Amino acid sequence: MPATGSCRKRPGASPRKFSPTFKRTGSVEPAMPIEFAGLTPESLARACESAMRSCDEQVARIAAIPAAARTCANTLLALEDAIEPVSIASGAYAFMAYVSPHEALREAAREWEEKLEKYMVALSFRDDLYNALKEFAATPEAGALEGEDARYLQFELRDYRRNGFELPSEKRAEVRAQFDRLVELGTQFRNAIDDWDDGIDVLREDLAGMPPSWIGSLKTVEAGGETRYRVSLDYPEIQPFMANAEREDLRRELFTKDQRKGGPENVARLEEAIAVRQRIAALLGYDSWAAYVVEVRMAKRREAVDAFLSDLRSKLASKMTADMEGLRAARQEHTGSRELNIWDWRFYHNRLLKTKFAVDEFEVQQYFPLDACLDGLFRITQDLFGLRYEPVPGARTWHPDVRTFDICEEDGTAPFARFHMDLFPRPNKYSHAAAFTLRSGRELPGGGYQQPESAIVANFTKPSASQPSLLRHSEVITLFHEFGHILHQTLTRARRARFSGTATERDFVEAPSQMLEHWCWEPAVLQSFARHHQTGEPLPASLIEAMVAAKNLDSGVLTLRQLFFATLDFAYHSPGFDGDTTRTVRELHGITGFPHIPGTHFQSGFGHLFGYDAGYYGYLWSHVFGDDMYTRFEEAGPLNPALGREYRRRVLERGGGEDGDSLVRDFLGREPNSDAFLRGLGL
Repeated sequence: MPATGSCRKRPGASPRKFSPTFKRTGSVEPAMPIEFAGLTPESLARACESAMRSCDEQVARIAAIPAAARTCANTLLALEDAIEPVSIASGAYAFMAYVSPHEALREAAREWEEKLEKYMVALSFRDDLYNALKEFAATPEAGALEGEDARYLQFELRDYRRNGFELPSEKRAEVRAQFDRLVELGTQFRNAIDDWDDGIDVLREDLAGMPPSWIGSLKTVEAGGETRYRVSLDYPEIQPFMANAEREDLRRELFTKDQRKGGPENVARLEEAIAVRQRIAALLGYDSWAAYVVEVRMAKRREAVDAFLSDLRSKLASKMTADMEGLRAARQEHTGSRELNIWDWRFYHNRLLKTKFAVDEFEVQQYFPLDACLDGLFRITQDLFGLRYEPVPGARTWHPDVRTFDICEEDGTAPFARFHMDLFPRPNKYSHAAAFTLRSGRELPGGGYQQPESAIVANFTKPSASQPSLLRHSEVITLFHEFGHILHQTLTRARRARFSGTATERDFVEAPSQMLEHWCWEPAVLQSFARHHQTGEPLPASLIEAMVAAKNLDSGVLTLRQLFFATLDFAYHSPGFDGDTTRTVRELHGITGFPHIPGTHFQSGFGHLFGYDAGYYGYLWSHVFGDDMYTRFEEAGPLNPALGREYRRRVLERGGGEDGDSLVRDFLGREPNSDAFLRGLGL
């Protein structure tokens, strides 16, 4: 469950977030490829203005229809058609704020991301649209709706209630103003993280423990006649450094800098945002923002999340104790001291991998050149799900590093979806790993189906003149995880954009991507693509066996770290929070097994607190379902194409058109349980 991976909401998603499997009766519309290469601040502004203008015109026509003349087509479905241009602008053009190499275009995209979010807030508070939907809901046609159309109407009316349309007008106006403020704070918070540039500058001799190939990938600066190497907070640099660098003082310095990412200003923004969220919840009659958020998730009730987190912490207690003892023993053997600090545990975890299991991260990495990993990922998912990925040469993307592919049925020629892969770090790029929906799939008014389009953004080590991009095994897992989101987004057959792909409950959305991680541990799968980048030799069976044996090494520490993030996020948004985010970090940090570092404020760089607010628990919650679904592949074989196609049909294609627990039950043929999840943690 990579903490850095996520399925991103569309930039610009509004507070109103937008049956049997739908069978396409018309062709998939190829759609004009979204043009990125020629975008300028001016053309981006024109495209966004045009989208809002089109929406305004269509909404005006919807509002003007007499009550007696309302139909599903001219009201409910017309609303989807009206919103879609703004959704595409939010998905594709605001996306440039995260990936464009051009500062002016990034700034323009950030500005328009906020404008589009505020536009959608305003749209979701329009009385005339609410009245139009209420008028249609009172018709016999509305009462006869089934499947996604009935669900669409139900969700729209539910969201108006959750926006305060049952409140007096002055209170509803305050709710709207508070949502507008959340948009502003979220933009500022994310920008501060994305623009943060920090690290340590060290001499060559300070890099003991690091391999020459990794050192050669670092930027260098000349200072005082000496060459210094810059170790940044980017994942391809900080993670290997924390796991391998011999100098404890430098590990501490780099880790401490990472815990201050975003700066004190982001602490203030976060604390204001939490207060704003709590005010919205209070106005709407909820005891907390957590209760408001969870109401429309799988969990349904705040108490269910609290119980889940508490129960998991209890189950992990003995594993955590054993893990910490092993780490302290490794430190004692290395230094003579049993004192273990938070900046130490990855280093000693890595030493245990080497000494106890004979697994060397850098040795393993030699067998995972990126291109071989992509070939394996593509071959496996094409065979499982009946697909073919076609490279798109000359695609007009936002950067030369980006690779673009069309998705076709294995026996067809016309593409039905497209995805982009932007996999290497660069200045001012989104610094984690995520999958972005650029354009949703949906049934078009005149027949046919709108072509979905998505993008993976990651930060793997860039190839050099002397060697290819090499992935750590954890990065291979991240690649599979994010591609799980891409498949969920692009294989959708949802009729309505509101339910397209990953537009599911937020505590279910990670389950399909987490399930795909399991293939990274299957020996037959690994041997099918993992090849030494110099010799071409396959990853040795003995090394795979050792990797699998070491899978649960320190799983208590790793999982409780995730549980700390989830508990902290939920505490911020639950009754009783006193407004001091740093004090709450200090109070809860013991969950990790380590004390809080004085003077740090990890929460200022925790980007999930905007977008996954009161929802980070979903990473663990959805893991239960992802692991349970994989049990069918354990029984039938991980490369069973019939089961892969069944999974595609029963889960991926349906998107959010049904509740997540219903999809899981349908695929499993039984009620889901946590047995596989707990077994996967070594419990």
